[in-house]
Amino acid sequence: MTDAAPSGRRGRNARRERRQAGPAGQAVPYISRAITNYEILSEEGAQRIEANADRILSEIGLEFRDDPEVLDIWKKAGAKVDGERVRFEKGMLREVVKTAPAQFTQHARNPARNVEIGGNNLVFAPVYGPPFVTDLDQGRRYGTIEDFRNFVKLAYMSPWMHHSGGTVCEPVDLPVNKRHFDMVYAHIKYSDKPFMGSVTAPERAEDSVKMAQITFGDDFVDQNCVMIQLINANSPLVYDATMLGALKVYARHNQACIVSPFILAGAMSPVTVAGTLSQVLAEALAGCALTQLIRPGAPVVFGAFVSSISMQSGAPTFGSPEGSLLLNGAAMLARRLNLPFRSGGSFTASKIPDAQSAQESAQTILATLQSGVNFCLHSAGWLEGGLCSSYEKFILDADQLGMMHVLAKGIEVSDETLAMDALQEVGPGGHFLGAAHTQRNFESAFYRSSVADNNSYEQWEAEGAQDMAQRANTLWKKWLAAYQEPELDPGIDEALPVEGAGEEFDQSAFVARSDRSLRRIAGHDDRLMAAASPEG
Repeated sequence: MTDAAPSGRRGRNARRERRQAGPAGQAVPYISRAITNYEILSEEGAQRIEANADRILSEIGLEFRDDPEVLDIWKKAGAKVDGERVRFEKGMLREVVKTAPAQFTQHARNPARNVEIGGNNLVFAPVYGPPFVTDLDQGRRYGTIEDFRNFVKLAYMSPWMHHSGGTVCEPVDLPVNKRHFDMVYAHIKYSDKPFMGSVTAPERAEDSVKMAQITFGDDFVDQNCVMIQLINANSPLVYDATMLGALKVYARHNQACIVSPFILAGAMSPVTVAGTLSQVLAEALAGCALTQLIRPGAPVVFGAFVSSISMQSGAPTFGSPEGSLLLNGAAMLARRLNLPFRSGGSFTASKIPDAQSAQESAQTILATLQSGVNFCLHSAGWLEGGLCSSYEKFILDADQLGMMHVLAKGIEVSDETLAMDALQEVGPGGHFLGAAHTQRNFESAFYRSSVADNNSYEQWEAEGAQDMAQRANTLWKKWLAAYQEPELDPGIDEALPVEGAGEEFDQSAFVARSDRSLRRIAGHDDRLMAAASPEG
């Protein structure tokens, strides 16, 4: 006969098991901050940086390479075009971006998952772009479409992740010119959260729009944002044909672009924070303005991916104080333009989910919350300076995101939270464990980590003496085992590219099948339009 566990311990263990079993894709709203933005840049400092950016734009200018159409757009708008170099009069771009919305809705195929981008809102999206993946079982390896689907499922399962993201890892087992179909399909099929489209070629951007039209309907896509995509400047002061091509496609279709300089300060910008912020402002302002010349009112986000390098080795560094200063200053500059802002994440240069990765990621994600970021890419799963998507790091980062949700609420002051009844009940020298107020609130009183161990040394040892990475390894497997696919209209699913299309995928057949299916499910568009209207 075995000894029965004490009822208190059994209850605690049962609650912990429920927390770790997987949140089953529950919908937790995006963050609406109840705290003020922390600003460290003075009014005078902001004005001087803006004036410096104006000088960059007017005296140096930017190059828009291999895209005559964009050069023609700038020329017609009144910019000075000299070959591929474009210069802008002071104030011109600021006037152009006034048509961009300060806040917009990105619609998910499940309206309960819609997110508001801008204002006091913060949306968390997972890691983006790594060619490698890693976990404690198989180690570091090239990503596959199976890994891609797993990360989509984990992002769907996490209650603290509001967005499915984009290239959560590169599925290198699929051909480059076809893999975007499988990637976008995975976001639509395995999650009902908002997602990102492909930007690696203009035709792939068009394919992404077509898939969104199948999912949401042509008219709905034309009038509403259903995708957001990352458009990087090729810093310093260059936009290349690939990014310009994707930007044009999405702006014309009224889909959101995150115009984001990608800068490692000291190599791609000056070594100073003020000089780098001047360059960030000039590059982002030009890209954001271009979207408005293509389609006034199209949603656009001022982005900034900025970190530093080691001046000894040239390697990228993350979690540095300069990185936080750059993030904070860029957020203030975006607000002064009345544009939504993208930056931040759970960055680290560490190769494994260790103390370095925790320290560097916590430094950046806290600054992300406090600085007023609206859209946060790379919020979970980032390792090795962005070269690797980590299963264990994803779980550890997601736990930190839960803490950010609590911090963002600030301090609630009410009769219940002032707890006068508890103070009167307990009085001097007592304790609050059995107080009625404690009993009413203990379940929701404090954030409960899904991976931290707060037990005694003896209990920790008896349970296997695991570190956080090992506990995260157990947890991501539980989440995937508990995953349940969200419902998808069969007509939409049939019209989308099939999984594993690879080299056999026939794009012309896809387009023809899409048109037939769109006609068959025409009512789907009307239902979505009604739901998106103020009365819907």
